[in-house]
Amino acid sequence: MRMLIDGQWVESSDGGKLEIRNPSNGSLIDEVPAATTQDVDRAVAAANRAKHAMAAMPAHRRADILMNVSRRITENREALVKLLNSENGKTFREIDAWEIDAAARIVAGYAEEAKRLHGESVPLHSIPNLENSLAITTYQPLGVIAAIVPFNYPVELWSHKIAGGLAAGNAVITKAPEECPLAMLEISRYYEEAGLPAGAHQILTGWGEVAGARLAEIDGVDMISMTGSTEVGRLISKAAADTLKKVHLELGGSDATIVCADVDPKLAAEAIVAGRFTSGNGQICCAVKRVYIARAIYADVQQHVLELTGNLKVGDHTLPDTDVGPLISLTAAERVEGQIKTAVEEGATLVAGGTRDRQFIQPTVFIDVAPDSILLREEVFGPVLPLVPFDTIDDAIAMVNESKYGLQAAIFTNDFRSIMNASMRLQVGTVIVNHQTAMRIECLPFGGRKMSGNGGREGFMETLKDMSETKTIVFKDAYDMFAEPQAM
Repeated sequence: MRMLIDGQWVESSDGGKLEIRNPSNGSLIDEVPAATTQDVDRAVAAANRAKHAMAAMPAHRRADILMNVSRRITENREALVKLLNSENGKTFREIDAWEIDAAARIVAGYAEEAKRLHGESVPLHSIPNLENSLAITTYQPLGVIAAIVPFNYPVELWSHKIAGGLAAGNAVITKAPEECPLAMLEISRYYEEAGLPAGAHQILTGWGEVAGARLAEIDGVDMISMTGSTEVGRLISKAAADTLKKVHLELGGSDATIVCADVDPKLAAEAIVAGRFTSGNGQICCAVKRVYIARAIYADVQQHVLELTGNLKVGDHTLPDTDVGPLISLTAAERVEGQIKTAVEEGATLVAGGTRDRQFIQPTVFIDVAPDSILLREEVFGPVLPLVPFDTIDDAIAMVNESKYGLQAAIFTNDFRSIMNASMRLQVGTVIVNHQTAMRIECLPFGGRKMSGNGGREGFMETLKDMSETKTIVFKDAYDMFAEPQAM
């Protein structure tokens, strides 16, 4: 496949290529261009021409284009599921049940919200000497949005960025993940064929340290919207600082689950296993990564977790009965393997899994995990689960908050006061009650605190406003309804 620059499907300027391979068996699926800095500069120039046409496009027309794209995603869902499954490594079951359908809903949601990005009118008679004045606020496009997308849920996460950017009237340049850009390139055809101006939507393939870095530093990009690791987020923030472009970062997480003594241990264990092992093969920022269990039911939860984990089928991610597929790359698998070895060296007890076969990590469970263990202080981006007992809910909340991350957390309990106290005190962006953390609902604000993001939230109206400029217009003495103030 080729990449899209200024309305043309092109190779890279120097002819460089990236190979896209099946993560389970290494077979070659396709090749894509490896964009150069010259390619990025060309795309930015085209986007700056296209942004004027996008800003002049009425909201109902933007909405029609996005609805057309959503409809085509749905019409082609079976082919898209197969394509994304082949390149991504997530199991067929998971992609078929969720990601493509979620993307269609997200794009349709932004189509609807594009028609609801309203400002407000503000009478100023609360301010002395402005009694007869009126102000209005309105939203205008930022201009050019650069969207940098990770490998784990590429189509779903990209849909928030591209549909949000276009719905707000911007031109959007996408940097696709180097490991799995093919489904995104296919859907990009739908955007291009829906009637967007040339250059309003562009998608680059290639290395993050080349194309992504250039998008972050170059003048002419008004906002970077990036989902990915905390380490890459830091680099993007530094690169973007010289041009003072807006930066929205949704970064890593070490999401914790608190299991209180009043819940069914088996139900909690089922949620934990699903949220850690069978969702994205453990490669999700909001996956279940730390579990704190009331001591009274700790042994029961552990037993159920081990039983469920032992029954998981690990293997070829394209087969419909596979539960856990490969990690996205050999480098990623080796990194997780190294974290497992470090945890053992630090004294944690390995009770399940712990082995690597090529890009496959056998689902791994640890107990006897010290507070300063690598499993609790770092994000482990793979199927590794530490189980930690606690004595009081206050102890559990304190341990959750010790992390440098603050994306999501879950609490399992039927006690309303415990739910509310934990929800208020947990230093995270979202608290989920009686369900796993590995979930994201597209109509709700999503984002984290601390090292999990830069404070912004991604969601329908949140994204539209984030990708817009607020303009205030003041009409001095617009009417004469109020009498002149009397002298004291």
